[in-house]
Amino acid sequence: MLEELLENFEYLENWEERYKYIIDLGRKLPNLDDDLKNNQNKVNGCTSQVWMVCQPIEENEGKLVFNADSDAHIVRGLIALILSIYSGKTPKEILDVDSKTFFEKLGLLQHLSPNRANGLNAMVERIKFHAVNSQS
Repeated sequence: MLEELLENFEYLENWEERYKYIIDLGRKLPNLDDDLKNNQNKVNGCTSQVWMVCQPIEENEGKLVFNADSDAHIVRGLIALILSIYSGKTPKEILDVDSKTFFEKLGLLQHLSPNRANGLNAMVERIKFHAVNSQS
């Protein structure tokens, strides 16, 4: 999935097309149930509203599956990117991932506003928080 994303980004000629692609990824993201959009699942540090839940899959090597949602189209797309990196991995695999390098390969970090970049970081930190706590 990550290689496919990199190839798709390389194929797109400019950042306007890449933003549209990110928004399209967000449109394909399943909506989070309204009852899960609460303060416990809210990701702090994001300008937009973002909610994230983690579901461990014990019978599958303790892998963690994440679902998330936002009230902003571009943020839903960023969520889709993040979930493609982390969801379905073991806690150790999650903690070993270098998402910053992946985002740099996409050229994403220099094209996000500081607030969006902070929100992106907050979502990654929430995922790592779940990974650390599931190892206990």
